[in-house]
Amino acid sequence: MSQKQLKEAFISNLNGTSLLEISAGLSLPPLCLLCRGLLLILHYLHHGKPVSSRKYSLLLDFLVLVSPLLFSCTVLSSIIFFIPVILAAFCAGIFSKIYSRREREARAPFEQIVKEFQKARLDPECIPAITVFRVYVNVLTSISILAVDFPQYPRRYAKAETYGTGVMDLGVGAFIFGNALVCPEVRQESHRTQPRFSSLARQVSSVWPLLFLGVGRLLSVKSIEYHEHTSEYGVHWNFFFTLALVRLAASLLLAILPKQKAWLMALALAGFYQLLLSTTSLKTFILHGSDGRGSRLGFLDANREGLLSLFGYLAVYLASVQVGLWLLQRPSSVRGWLGALGGLALAVLLLSVVLQLCQACTEPVSRRLANLPFCLWVLAHCLLLLGFFVLADLALVFAKLLVRGSSVPCCWKVRQAPDSREKHGGEARRDRPSQLCLISAINKNQLLFFLLANVMTGAVNILIDTIHSKAAFTLCILHLYMFFNCLIMYILHARNIVLKFW
Repeated sequence: MSQKQLKEAFISNLNGTSLLEISAGLSLPPLCLLCRGLLLILHYLHHGKPVSSRKYSLLLDFLVLVSPLLFSCTVLSSIIFFIPVILAAFCAGIFSKIYSRREREARAPFEQIVKEFQKARLDPECIPAITVFRVYVNVLTSISILAVDFPQYPRRYAKAETYGTGVMDLGVGAFIFGNALVCPEVRQESHRTQPRFSSLARQVSSVWPLLFLGVGRLLSVKSIEYHEHTSEYGVHWNFFFTLALVRLAASLLLAILPKQKAWLMALALAGFYQLLLSTTSLKTFILHGSDGRGSRLGFLDANREGLLSLFGYLAVYLASVQVGLWLLQRPSSVRGWLGALGGLALAVLLLSVVLQLCQACTEPVSRRLANLPFCLWVLAHCLLLLGFFVLADLALVFAKLLVRGSSVPCCWKVRQAPDSREKHGGEARRDRPSQLCLISAINKNQLLFFLLANVMTGAVNILIDTIHSKAAFTLCILHLYMFFNCLIMYILHARNIVLKFW
């Protein structure tokens, strides 16, 4: 077999992993975020000022926010269930140190601190959990698209061939979910006087970079004969095209129909598509081609997975728009977001139960088909991850109330802390100069980050025999790859450069 055929075989015919293992893995990013925040608060407690060195700030962010994820999906994947426990214990140790060494004047009974926390008002201008969710989906995707070509990345984490739940299968759906949370239809909810089709016009003008990147990827992959998994999207299709068309189709539907009923559109679309898969020959066509032997004749046959999975991804997008609208309506207070956590937990539980029933009555989860179980699985686990991030943010708010004046980038700012003395309230309300933060840096240039990761992945695969790499070499390459990508984003952010002109 040629090197191209070996690499294609290396990522083919896989069956995914268990839902429990994926859920355990989803707890890692929020724990990393919590750990980073507590370390910054502890530093402020000791030194009376935030980390001022850009070099140390980048190093801390990379080592705490990114590096643990690289280890957990490679050499430490066999103990994935223990890693969250270890991180949680470490966070508990840092919090205990903060609580015992907080400022003398802030000492108060624990019950009083809890009451103050519940009454605290938060910055209503943003929801940090959404930003962090989108950034971490990008980071995890960037790690996986290169790590999957190394033997240290478990095959069960890679995309499943037909049925199954791989970590990378969830990443595809999470990208759709994250895009929908910040789509124009959600962001313009407060501007009700805008024309009904303004969102559609904006989407038409904003998706051309995705189409351009899709064409660029297609031409580059074919010209250098780069290895590809044809049954993933088809011969000519790729995920950039899927993102572009889903956004356009969703904007058209939401311009015609009331967006407050987006969940009904999602349910109807996913249900109808699943009915077609179960009662017609559509499933056979997607899995085996028009001749039943995997033919790729004609554009539709050649790209049947990418084209027909659009129905499932569109359903996920519409349901995610509903989630975004619901989050915007949450009160900007700790008490309100504690209630929102309960709503997210209930939604995850309900979706998980319906998912099990649906798999029992129809078929297992299939990213290749983007069937109803796939849509339910993506929504359940994305809401779970989002809920974890909200919980981590609230924990950091509590820790910041213990150490007056401390700040954590990409975390809620406390606008009002009742039962505090005036000078403390002033410190809570006063805006400090924004700290450089890796999360903010990636968020400013997310498309560039993803594009750069794709280009670097291709370069590494061309230059290195990834399949036969040793563990130490693999970890070195992955760390260099992610650090270089993060460094570029960090430099652009430090110079306030946003490479977006559409």
